[in-house]
Amino acid sequence: MNMHTPPRSNGRGKGDGSRKPNRTPKGRQIDPQALEEVRALLTDRPRRRDLLIEHLHLIQDHYGYLSAAHLTALAAEMKLALTEVYEVATFYSHFDVVKDGPPPPAVTVRVCDSLSCAMAGAEKLLATLPSKLGQNVRVVRAPCMGACDRAPVVAVGHLQTYKATPEAVAADVRANKHAHAWKPTADFAGYQKAGGYALLKDCLSGKRTRDELIKTVSDAGLRGLGGAGFPTGRKWSLVRAEPSPRMFAVNADEGEPGTFKDRFYLERDPHRFIEGMLIAAWVVEAPETYLYIRDEYPELRLMLAEEMAKVEAAGLSLHTKLHLRRGAGAYICGEESAMIESIEGKRGLPRHRPPYVAQVGLFGRPTLEQNVETLFWVRDIVEKGAGWMTAQGRKERNGFRSFSVSGRVKKPGVVLAPAGVTARELIEEFCGGMTEGHVFKGYLPGGASGGILPASMADEPLDFGTLEKYGCFVGSHAVVILSDRDDMKAVALNLMKFFEDESCGQCTPCRAGTEKAVKLMAQGPWDASLLTELSATMRDASICGLGQAAPNPLLCVLKYFPEELTKPLGTW
Repeated sequence: MNMHTPPRSNGRGKGDGSRKPNRTPKGRQIDPQALEEVRALLTDRPRRRDLLIEHLHLIQDHYGYLSAAHLTALAAEMKLALTEVYEVATFYSHFDVVKDGPPPPAVTVRVCDSLSCAMAGAEKLLATLPSKLGQNVRVVRAPCMGACDRAPVVAVGHLQTYKATPEAVAADVRANKHAHAWKPTADFAGYQKAGGYALLKDCLSGKRTRDELIKTVSDAGLRGLGGAGFPTGRKWSLVRAEPSPRMFAVNADEGEPGTFKDRFYLERDPHRFIEGMLIAAWVVEAPETYLYIRDEYPELRLMLAEEMAKVEAAGLSLHTKLHLRRGAGAYICGEESAMIESIEGKRGLPRHRPPYVAQVGLFGRPTLEQNVETLFWVRDIVEKGAGWMTAQGRKERNGFRSFSVSGRVKKPGVVLAPAGVTARELIEEFCGGMTEGHVFKGYLPGGASGGILPASMADEPLDFGTLEKYGCFVGSHAVVILSDRDDMKAVALNLMKFFEDESCGQCTPCRAGTEKAVKLMAQGPWDASLLTELSATMRDASICGLGQAAPNPLLCVLKYFPEELTKPLGTW
C-alpha cells in the first residue's frame, strides 16, 4: 500500500480502519436467572457432551418444557453451541421446546395410535378426550408405548392407563397421577438366595472361562433377540478380537409396534437380566456398560437405577462401571448405531457402515451391543447347558422364542413358545383362540416392519430365516393378529404413518419416501405400479433398516390381499 493511500472503509466505521461495535449483540443472550436455574438443577453433575440428553430431561421434568432461555443457558453452561443443544432437543418427541410462545399445558395426555391400539379404539379416544379433559390438558398422538396386550393405552404424563376409556383417563388427570410413576418391585436378596449371581461370581473368580461361556451360548444357538438374530457367541468373539478398551451398550429401547417382551421380563425378573448383562461385560472385558432404556418405561428406569445401585454396593460390578441412560421418544434409537449416537448426547441418526459398531462404536471404541432378552437367558443357558435350549423346538427349529402377541385374540401377552411355532398354533394353543365374533384374516409376524401374511399362510414356522422368501421376517417376534373386521389397506397405512413420523430424516429415500407413500395410500385409489417403484427406491437407497423395511406391509397387501385394493379405505 502507498503510504499516502487512505485506509479502506470496512462499511462499519468512518473509513479510518476502526471497527464500530454492534449496537445489539448477535444471537440469543444468556438470561442470568435462567442460568442460575439451570445450574441449580445440574448441581455438581459433569457438564460433558454425552450427558446433554440427561440434562435436558432434568429441565423438562422440572419445568414441564424447554424454554429458549433455558436452552441458551444450558448451552453456555456446557460450553456448546446453541445449535448443538437445539438440534438435539427438537429431535426427540418427548422434549417440548418452546421458543417464544406460551408454555404447554401442565398435563399432556398421549394416546397411542399404533396398530394394536388403533384396532382397540384409539381414534375414538383421540376424538373424545379433548372435550372430556378440557382446555388445560393437551391431547396428542403418540407411537407404540410397549403395552400392546393392554390396548388401548394412554399416558397421562408418565403414567400409562391400560385398556383406557375416557372416564378412566379423566379420573387419572383429576387425581394428578401424571406427577408420579408406578415402580415395580425387585427382590435382590431373594434372587441371591435362589442362586442368583453365583454364576457371575464363578466368572469373576476364575472358575469359569470366557471361551467356555462363548462355546455354551453358541452351542445353544442363542441369538440377538431384538430383531436381527445375529448369533450371540459369534458377536462376543468378534468384539473380543478388537483392541481394548471395549465398550458395552445394552438396548432396552424396544419401540417396534407390537413389541413388549423386554418390558415383560424386566418387570418380572430384573436381576436375571442384570446378571446376564454383567456376565457379557466380563466376557468381552468392557470396563464400561451403558444401559439405554426408552422413556416410555419410567417405572422400569427408576427400578433399574435402584437395583443396579444395590449390585454395585455388593461389589458385583467392579469389573465394569454401570451407566443408565434415558431415551427421549425416538423409535430410530432402537437401531444400534443410532442408540450409540443418543448415548453420546446427539441426535439418533444411524451411522453409515462399515465400520461396524463392533469395530468403531460408543465413543469410537469397539462395542458389544445386546438386547435385553438375549442377556436375560444367559444365566439359564450356562447353568443348565446348551442342551436345555436346543431340546425345544418344532418343525426342525431349535430353542424357544418369546412372542409378543396382540390384536384379535382372547388372551394377548408374552408367549414363551418353541421356535418354529406357527401363527395358528399361537392363536389356538397359547392365546385362547380368536376374540369372540372375529374370524382370523391375517397377521403381522414381526411387528410393523415384518410384513403382513394372510391366514392361509398361518402354518409357516415363525423363526429367523423362515419368512424372508415371502417378503416378511419375524424380527423381534411381535405377532399382531388381524380379523375380518380389519381393513388391510388401513393396517398398512397405519404402519406407514408410523414410519413417516419416526424417520430420522437423515436420508431422502426414507424421509421423502415414507411421506409420499402415506399421501398415495391415503388418497387412493392405490397405484400398484407407482407404489412398488417407490418401495424399491426406499429399500435400495435408505441408510438403515427403517426405510428399507417400511414398505414391507404395503407390498404384502399388494401381493397377498389384492381383493382389498378396489375397496374404499376402511377405519376402526
